[in-house]
Amino acid sequence: MDPEDRALVHGLRSGHAAAFGQAHQRFGPRIWSFLSRMCPRRDIAEDIYQETWIKLAVHAPRLLPDTDLPAWLYTVARNLARSERRSARAKPTTGTPSDLVRDTSASPFDWALANETQGLLEQALAELPLPFREVLVLVVVDGVDHERAAAILELSPDALRQRLARARAKLAERHEALARASASARAIQRSGP
Repeated sequence: MDPEDRALVHGLRSGHAAAFGQAHQRFGPRIWSFLSRMCPRRDIAEDIYQETWIKLAVHAPRLLPDTDLPAWLYTVARNLARSERRSARAKPTTGTPSDLVRDTSASPFDWALANETQGLLEQALAELPLPFREVLVLVVVDGVDHERAAAILELSPDALRQRLARARAKLAERHEALARASASARAIQRSGP
């Protein structure tokens, strides 16, 4: 366990408000990234994000000294998202592209192409079955190591590697299909009336 994480867990267990702020600062962006891709709507992701941090505040005194805090947060967020999907509140919608930071050195053509590619990838990811989406977001997007991702997803390391390989293949297939459809639509638009 990372010594900084161990100190953070100790601070949380002791009720130090600064420890909660540090945890939120360190892990908040990654938990948000995960939830924004796991939830069908932004408002649901926001609610679950807040609930994840509330759960940490409530359960912090009962954390074990060796708690893997990032894994604990991802697991709570994942379980809350799964519960939400089972409820009547969640209505699936198509994914939308993430906000991109514009590279000012890129040409407008490069920027448009990057936006389209990012959008198609986000859409392809949003359309994947949940088990494939979870593993890709954890490992590829958020950079969670395989051992921690396996623990979060309650998989053996071998099962994680297999699911990740299948997920990457499915994402590539879906992205390719969306890119072909997009190219066809542009061609039809150009040759229009």
